[in-house]
Amino acid sequence: MSNLVEKYYENLYTLIHSIQVSDQDGLEMNFHQGIEWTCNLILAQAKEGRKLIFIGNGGSAAICSHMATDFWKTAGIKAVAFNDSSLLTCIGNDYGYEHVFAKPISMFADQGDILMAISSSGQSPNILNGVKAAREKNCQVITFSGFRPDSPLRSLGNLNYYVPAEAYGPVEVLHHSICHCILDILQSIGHDEKSE
Repeated sequence: MSNLVEKYYENLYTLIHSIQVSDQDGLEMNFHQGIEWTCNLILAQAKEGRKLIFIGNGGSAAICSHMATDFWKTAGIKAVAFNDSSLLTCIGNDYGYEHVFAKPISMFADQGDILMAISSSGQSPNILNGVKAAREKNCQVITFSGFRPDSPLRSLGNLNYYVPAEAYGPVEVLHHSICHCILDILQSIGHDEKSE
């Protein structure tokens, strides 16, 4: 069993160094540049009163709920996740599950908000429709995907994070880690500015 544990973490270590970041034109940048770009975008939009909107299914939905709460609680940045069970079942029943994120984004997103779209497969119709709705509201989009390198979500963001793994566990762990990295840096910047 210890071999399996060692292999698991060796795999995560390798994947951390294999995360790919690209812009909306498909141009690659290194991971640190991607994090800096994301932090600068969030800071700029937050100063204008804009918010973060998180969408995801299953384990990704849990990441969304966690990060939306932490962004407003610890970094003072407006953030929401559309994961309420009544909302999901209402929109799913009335319009179809593929619209459970697009409908609330169409209603609540404002120009300049940032959509954080998280999908391990990068193929979920409700996530892709959510991105489309965000674009129609002139929102910025940051995507997090995994599995196949040619997944549709990977090319839809202003910035796209891709974890080259085919299993949910490592992809979700690293998506969560990237989000926490962004949050922790923004929180650190906020503390530094308050102490000056």
